[in-house]
Amino acid sequence: MGRAVAAIVAAAALVAAIAPHARAEDGEISSACVGAGTEILVDTAARVLTLCEHGAAVASYPVAIGGNGAGKQREGDGKTPLGRYALAAPRRSSDYGTFIPIAFPTAAQQKRGITGGAIGIHGPDRRLRALGRAAVTFGWTRGCVAVSSDVEMRSIARWVQARRARSPLSIEIR
Repeated sequence: MGRAVAAIVAAAALVAAIAPHARAEDGEISSACVGAGTEILVDTAARVLTLCEHGAAVASYPVAIGGNGAGKQREGDGKTPLGRYALAAPRRSSDYGTFIPIAFPTAAQQKRGITGGAIGIHGPDRRLRALGRAAVTFGWTRGCVAVSSDVEMRSIARWVQARRARSPLSIEIR
């Protein structure tokens, strides 16, 4: 394990030991999907991803976002984009287990000069997965939304695949 990864592991373990995990309270989970239809919502402030089915929350997961927060404007800024985007089919990833591509940037965003790509929802980095929930206590992605385990990611991927078979599916990142 390289020095940088070892430092991240040590820092995450320390943060996990002294800070509460980012979790929505029951009231927050149920109200997150009001008026949402069937889609995925990501609250970047609370660092929570919620699966919404016909306006009701069916599951919620703590997530890591970009190391530089939210509001992506350009490729390489380390931020997670904000807005509503189409979701593509889940696929295997050697780096993250499973990856669900997010259609960022939109055509309108591109016209405004926003750049970027390779943004998605994914499982833990293969080097960090032993950390479990500690892996989402800090922002470490380059702009993606990451869950803490392969089990969580497989559950999200199955949900996305089943809904995409019926109609297009979107994600709203706020």
